[in-house]
Amino acid sequence: MHGNSPKTLRQDLLKQRKEIAAGNGHASVEAGLIAGLNHFLANEGKSIRSIALYWPIQDEIDLRPTLLSWMKNVPQRRLALPYARPDKHLEFYEWQEGDVLIPSAHGVPEPSPENTARPQLIPDCILIPCVGWSSSVVSGKAHYWRLGYGGGYFDRTLAQLRKDNPNLICMGVGFDWQKLDDSQWAAQTHDEPLDMLLTESGLLI
Repeated sequence: MHGNSPKTLRQDLLKQRKEIAAGNGHASVEAGLIAGLNHFLANEGKSIRSIALYWPIQDEIDLRPTLLSWMKNVPQRRLALPYARPDKHLEFYEWQEGDVLIPSAHGVPEPSPENTARPQLIPDCILIPCVGWSSSVVSGKAHYWRLGYGGGYFDRTLAQLRKDNPNLICMGVGFDWQKLDDSQWAAQTHDEPLDMLLTESGLLI
């Protein structure tokens, strides 16, 4: 059982993720998740031309090789990484393998806004890693919610991006074991819902 506070819950989940990532069966779990991503990109997401990914930290699954292969297959495809502004909003800048990145205030590698060779872009799809996640059903439709690191960056950013790009696809990336019930955590009014959630079991829409 996790502690009552979101902070304690995050700490417990991150500790559990570290332990699971070191386990023998984790590679096959990651392979299942990556297979699900490739299936999405070849089917429901085949019209996507730009994807914002994340630089993996604290045992998050590394999707960079998969997405670099996706990008190289079609010249018009682009990848982007987030840049954390001081006002706790994110901007996305084009990223290519080998680019020099700068550490954020939290130590996460991110693109430099001053690099004129890598323009800012509004992605078609954003992949967001989950510390935990939950689901709810409203009017017969499933909704998925992300528990993140607590900074609120993605929630602030998604609210604005969805105005700029109504067709934006926001996909959470997590594992089955990270699912939380209402007694552990419930989304707040400021939390932005995910459009879909990808785990090793497949894509939840």
